[in-house]
Formats: sequence, structure tokens, C-alpha cells
Amino acid sequence: MRVRVFYHDKCFDGASSAALFSRFYRERIRNDVEFVYTGLLHRAGALFNESDFDGAENAIVDFKYSSSPKITWWFDHHESAFLTPADAAHFEQDQSNKKFYDPDFKSCTSFIAAIGEQRFGFNPAPVADLVHWTDIVDGALYPDAKTAVEMKAPAMKLTMIIESTQDPSFIPRLIPLLVNESLSQILEEPFVASLLPPLMKRHEASVNILEQRTEANDGVVYFDVTDQDLEGYNKFIPYYLHPDCVYSVGLSKSSFRVKVSVGSNPWARADRLVNLARICERYGGGGHARVGAISFDVKQSDAARKAAREIVDELRASVREQRAGIPRQQ
Repeated sequence: MRVRVFYHDKCFDGASSAALFSRFYRERIRNDVEFVYTGLLHRAGALFNESDFDGAENAIVDFKYSSSPKITWWFDHHESAFLTPADAAHFEQDQSNKKFYDPDFKSCTSFIAAIGEQRFGFNPAPVADLVHWTDIVDGALYPDAKTAVEMKAPAMKLTMIIESTQDPSFIPRLIPLLVNESLSQILEEPFVASLLPPLMKRHEASVNILEQRTEANDGVVYFDVTDQDLEGYNKFIPYYLHPDCVYSVGLSKSSFRVKVSVGSNPWARADRLVNLARICERYGGGGHARVGAISFDVKQSDAARKAAREIVDELRASVREQRAGIPRQQ
């Protein structure tokens, strides 16, 4: 029997969610199964292709909801999990006990582990280290920006590789290892180890580029690197370079999209933060309360730049209001 698992591509939590779901499924549902992995990316236009849902069972993890009757399992923790109110209503009416949502979890991996244990008797103890690190990586639970940017831990190096790979076969090959080997062992696998040295050099170069490109005013850092091959840059670099900032808004470009990334400084001393998922949703994007993104068609650089500037202006106004003690209008 074939189970196709769709996961948030180029994402450590996405790959780990696919790995943990597969282990849970094999241990608690049935073990005579072949898993096929397909990455999903946020982009302008349709996110799903119905013809891809060709497994005997089809699962989506760490990605938006699909109301397709072919989707039999779904796990997500993003605040912006539903494309439409109709999708949200469809989920609420689902009686399958195979679709789960909770935005309070730091990572989808830890969410799957919890549901698997509570509802199905799955034992997450053998994968405790993976669950621990997905919470740290996806929840930005690093002690400081220096730790996040220096990336000494194996999970952080692996995250960089996952976010940077252009090889569509790399993450599907990696996924089974995530629940069967330690993260340090995975880094020693030849097909993984060979990728690390050039990426570390690229990372060091990206710090230098962002140091030149970032503009920081009124608690918000803005930068545009659409002319650089930097879509997979470390998202904590802005806070490393500008530790007093509260938010960052960045523009980057890949072969298929222009991306507006909106984040908040995990180490900022701010009493009241704007919900970034709600801001991004207004432009067709989404995410979490403290980090979000918007994808524009690759030909819509001007529209992406306009949206980014509007968000920068809104966030800077919010910071100014907070610093002046003015209540924010909801």
C-alpha cells in the first residue's frame, strides 16, 4: 500500500513532520506500506494539484488545509492554516479523527508526537531529540541571536541545508533518516556532508550582504536582496546585526516567487507585538503570530516591494506608538 506524504518543503519542521508521521503511521496504523514524499511550497496561485493526491492514503503535514476528499490525514500548527473560511468550516465538520490542528504548538513535529501518543498510543521517546530541536528551530527558542546565526548545533546546520537545497530528491532521501539516526550522524552521511562547507561559506557571505543592505529605523529592519541568490538566508541575521530592532521585513527572490518575509525579534523587549500572520493574510500570505510570509509571482516584484514597504510603514508606526505609550487600534 502506498501513502503519499505532503510536507512543507525546504523546512526543517516540515521534513521532520513527514518523518515523524511516517514512523507513527508505520507503528500504530499499518506497517505494510510504502511512503512517497512530496514537498509543498507557498506560492502565488493554487497550492495543491488534485492529481498529486494519488496515494491509497494522502497526508499533509505542516502545511495549509485541503478540503479534498482524497486527503485522509492532516496536521498543522500555523495560525494561518486555512486558505478560506469554507476550508475552516470543512475541517470543523470532519469526523475522521485523522485531521488535527493546534496553533499553540511550537512545531508540527511536536504536535504529531503529542497527538500520536494521546490518541493512538504512539511512543515518541525514541525521537525525543528530533522533537526537541524542531521546537527550538521552528519556535525560535535560541538563547540569543549569536547562537542562532553561528549555527553550531547539528540541527541548525541541517536546517540550513534543508532550506538551501535545490535538489528535489534531497529532502525525500533525508526524511527516513530523521527518525532513524541522530542529527549528528545524519550530518556525516556523504550526501549531506558534502553540502555543508559551501553553504557555510554562503552563510558567511549572506551576513556581509545583509550588513550592507539592511536599513533600521523605528525598531524595524528592512532589506531587499532580490538581486542575490539568498532566499534561504538565516532569518536571524537581521536581529544579530540590529539587536535593538523589534521587527524585520525582507524581500528575496527564487526561480518561482518573490517572497516577503516578516518576522519579530525573539529577544526584543516589547510588551505588545503586532500579529504578523494577520498582516500577511491581507496580502494572501500567512504564518504565525510572530513570523509570517507572502509569496508573489516571480514577475510581481513591484507588487511585492509595495507590500513590503506598506508593512514596514505599519510596523514602524506601531513601534512608535508603543514607545510613546499610545494604545494600538485593533
